[in-house]
Amino acid sequence: MSRLWLAVRSLFWAAAFPGMFAGYLPWRYFGVREARPDLGNPAALVGLALVAVGVALLSTCIFEFARSGLGTLSVIDPPRKLVVRGLYRYVRNPMYLSVVTIVLGELLLTGSPALLAYGAIGFGAINLFVLGYEEPNLRRRFGPAYEAYLREVGRWLPRLSRKPPG
Repeated sequence: MSRLWLAVRSLFWAAAFPGMFAGYLPWRYFGVREARPDLGNPAALVGLALVAVGVALLSTCIFEFARSGLGTLSVIDPPRKLVVRGLYRYVRNPMYLSVVTIVLGELLLTGSPALLAYGAIGFGAINLFVLGYEEPNLRRRFGPAYEAYLREVGRWLPRLSRKPPG
């Protein structure tokens, strides 16, 4: 029952946070609902590919939080263990990057200047959240293990000169 309950919680929080930010709001307010991709247009093909890749990467991250961390992406139901496997070996925030990838794909599909502004403001807000809440909280929860992780893995870009943890 506990694995099933973790899966239900993970799906709920995935719909509540990234589903809202990269799914419902762009669909409802920024033209994704009206987008009719022209498969002869390279920008539309790249946009569709980015959405698909973003969804796949986000799903992988959510699964890793449940499998390795025994928690979800919500701050009220976080992983119990520090997750440094999978995509987290390369960047500290692959889940946020996956969501941004989805929004970039939607931007290519819609060409919406409002969606561009939304994505830029959203990424700025995410960065402030990471710096102001998430990283200090993880330092308190995981101590030296998180400090070592910070030294080895970049926040937004992989550190190619270092060996990833794991």
